[in-house]
Amino acid sequence: MSDLTGSGPGRTGVIHDLGYRHYDGQREGTGAIARTLFVTGLRHAYGLGRSGKSKVMPFLLLGMSVLPAAIVVGVVVLTGLDSLPISYADYTNQTQLLVSLFAAAQAPVLFSRDLRYRSIVLYLARPLAAPIFALMRWFSLTLAVLLFMAVPTLLLFLGAMLAGLDKSDQVTALLKALVLQVLLAMLIAGITGLISSVSLRRGFAVVGSVMALIVLTGVINVVQNIASFEDADSASVAVGLFSPWSLFTGLANAWDAGIETPVPVDGAWVPAYALVALLLVAGCLLGLVARFRKVGSR
Repeated sequence: MSDLTGSGPGRTGVIHDLGYRHYDGQREGTGAIARTLFVTGLRHAYGLGRSGKSKVMPFLLLGMSVLPAAIVVGVVVLTGLDSLPISYADYTNQTQLLVSLFAAAQAPVLFSRDLRYRSIVLYLARPLAAPIFALMRWFSLTLAVLLFMAVPTLLLFLGAMLAGLDKSDQVTALLKALVLQVLLAMLIAGITGLISSVSLRRGFAVVGSVMALIVLTGVINVVQNIASFEDADSASVAVGLFSPWSLFTGLANAWDAGIETPVPVDGAWVPAYALVALLLVAGCLLGLVARFRKVGSR
């Protein structure tokens, strides 16, 4: 070990060469950091790279989501049905409880943990802006939720192909479902991510996400059906603007993607549903960026 002592007046500092190996490789920039953060977030959403118990919940919920699709495929292939008993978009709607639970359980892993343990400070100490951190986490959760919905959807499509169903019709229905799932995944990731970034305790974050995705959707479904029964069609459709799942079903109904709503969504309501969905995504992203920018400035 060598000591290099300053010789000027008042200089008492000493540099110690401890013999550690210096890093001589290429230093990558913000893009590489963002990509790594995205991939790590996606892996953590499914418990990969974490403890064994962290994998139980996501893969258990995924298995429960895939199992009915596997049964449907078996029935269609073995009985020779000329159509699937459920549309691709409607299958996602029927499994909304599992999708919502997955997002509610995994969002705190990506958004709450770094804030709770203050490891966010280490991330933002590097050349990584707070908005990029927030967006990468959101992208990770969005893709995780999309994969959760897409896996059983693609399994249904595979079954339709094995059963010899019309390829053109099935591809069209599949593409419609996937586009709607992308929008839904963006909505769910934004809502649960924002809630988790504010509620640092995992339990509170999960409860808040469940209230926003499951309880609120249930209330809206009841109100829509009551309004439809009372012939208040406009009110029934308007209420659907207040939940990501009712936005999904409304747009699917308008796009003829195989989902029935209490009152058909048509006319001026279609662009209204699409606009509200996009504004909700944008609002959640702005909220996430503001939240992490505030933390990074402390």
